[in-house]
Amino acid sequence: MSHVPAVGAASDLGNTGDDYWKPLFAGFEVSRKWIAERCPDVVVLVYNDHATAFDLNLVPTFAIACGEEFEIADEGWGRRPVPNVRGAPDLAWHVRQAVIEDGFDLTSVGNVPVDHGLTVPLTVMFDRPDAWPVRVVPLAVNVIVYPPPSGQRCYALGKAIRRAVESFDEDLDVQVWGTGGMSHQLQGPRAGLINSEFDARFLDGMVHDPEGLARIPHIEYMRDAGSEGIELVMWLVMRGALDARVREVHRHYHVPASNTAFGHLILENGP
Repeated sequence: MSHVPAVGAASDLGNTGDDYWKPLFAGFEVSRKWIAERCPDVVVLVYNDHATAFDLNLVPTFAIACGEEFEIADEGWGRRPVPNVRGAPDLAWHVRQAVIEDGFDLTSVGNVPVDHGLTVPLTVMFDRPDAWPVRVVPLAVNVIVYPPPSGQRCYALGKAIRRAVESFDEDLDVQVWGTGGMSHQLQGPRAGLINSEFDARFLDGMVHDPEGLARIPHIEYMRDAGSEGIELVMWLVMRGALDARVREVHRHYHVPASNTAFGHLILENGP
């Protein structure tokens, strides 16, 4: 799903029933019913940091957070009034080791602060609980400093994460969430760009042709989905963790959401 920061602000300020926000939040009702019935033990949450845990002095391509708890970052206007995020360090350390042995060089971090890239998806699915009902393994992907990882590399990482989770010796229900996007550009002459046709093709491809999506080059994201549209490679980590054939449970697409396109897709294994 997208992780538009204004979505979190709308929830925090009680504006979800306003004319502007109501159509967007209405699309989350199905998602919240679905997650209530299938609430996992742990979510591997793929997101990008927005200069809160990392800055230009340290930009890992892939980083896994193995801490016990993650504070909510102050992104310039105070921390969001949401609970801290509980980690799953045993699973995180296992995934780290297994994925590194599988050929991926992950940076290991501890109790890093987490920003809207991680907290907005939790709000989308769980609204405003006193405590998040899941533990989270944060997996940060660089989509800020060029070059970000390719779609193919992200898709392959998802496959490696699945192998790691399946080899863990504790019986856990694990979901993988990919966040970011969809088409949007926040600066320059094309600020405000939204390409709904590209977004629709991407959502269809997530269901039916993930390998084709994985081959999309960086320049195509930049040209067709805007400079921030490159965040969509993070969805491919989630898709790589699933079966080749999946079932589309829910799709929600809304424009505009704070001058961006908001996309949301729930997939389950199986035809």
